[in-house]
Amino acid sequence: MSISRDTIMTTLAKVILPGGKTLAEGDVVRALAVKDGAVSFVIEAPDATAARAWDAARSDAEVALKALAGVQSVSIVMTAHSGTPSAPAAPAPASGPAPSLKIGRHPSAQKSKMSVPGVKNIIAIASGKGGVGKSTVSSNLAVALAKLGRKVGLLDADIYGPSQPRMMGVTKKPASPDGENIEPLYAHGVTMMSIGLMVEEGEAIVWRGPMLMGAMQQMLGQVQWGELDVLLIDMPPGTGDVQLTLCQKTELTGAIVVSTPQDVALLDARRGISMFEKLGVPVLGLIENMSTYVCPECGHEAHIFGHGGVSDEAEKIGAPFLGALPLALPTRLAGDSGVPIVVTDEALGEPYMRLADRLVQGGIA
Repeated sequence: MSISRDTIMTTLAKVILPGGKTLAEGDVVRALAVKDGAVSFVIEAPDATAARAWDAARSDAEVALKALAGVQSVSIVMTAHSGTPSAPAAPAPASGPAPSLKIGRHPSAQKSKMSVPGVKNIIAIASGKGGVGKSTVSSNLAVALAKLGRKVGLLDADIYGPSQPRMMGVTKKPASPDGENIEPLYAHGVTMMSIGLMVEEGEAIVWRGPMLMGAMQQMLGQVQWGELDVLLIDMPPGTGDVQLTLCQKTELTGAIVVSTPQDVALLDARRGISMFEKLGVPVLGLIENMSTYVCPECGHEAHIFGHGGVSDEAEKIGAPFLGALPLALPTRLAGDSGVPIVVTDEALGEPYMRLADRLVQGGIA
């Protein structure tokens, strides 16, 4: 027996949110998908505080839907498009300007490496070149860690090409009530921040090194990250100013390097690994992305970019090989839609869950 969307919404109309409205009346159900008895959707709360208050309703909805004939599994993710509300900022004096926030400035002087208050581990997710899927790995790994019960932050440090707002499905601009502190956003259980949230989509950021360094300093030091088990930093590709600044000025737990198995990508990955070694940042492990492709029609497995090159490289340098991730169209479509594949019940999310579990078991996250 198949289950219909109307039946699901009728059931959700019986689940009460704090305040009296139901899930259906509140117009907070997003990305509802029904396939072969698997039901998945997102509940979009107005802010992180409401998301926490609504968790009981999320559990009630899960129980009610699993009781329906034809439902095999239920996946419900709570998300919010703004940070935790704070007290209103005091009004500016009549003679002075209203509070405002400018991202991108020359960095202030630092006597020592910066730690982020409340954050236990800071891990850089890096690649030697672009196009190897580093941002896809970062977003899915962040959500996977959150699903395992970790308090996770995600910082998009790719200043010139920020992609996490699209991949995490976040569009609202962060608030700064006092013009100094920045309230991060919240999606799929992850606290996140990106320069892409501070500018119009498609707007070019034309900055030299000092401006980049200042922006990174702000997004680490001025964002109210709160208590986190781990903060993942989605690094830009290469070995430029942002990488150098983060390694020299921030207390990094270590770095994870993502590469495809092809020789050209591995050449650049080696340069990234060499940079971390020179700057004294531990390489926590290597990930082989786009390792294999399985045809959805016939099941034939192909190694489009080669196979095993990253694990061989990890063995050469004595670093852990953290796992191989597949190349798959649903993963790309999920990222483009703002719902990472690991949010869904798709089997393609399992490799990311195994990767997250390995980091947790290793005490890294």
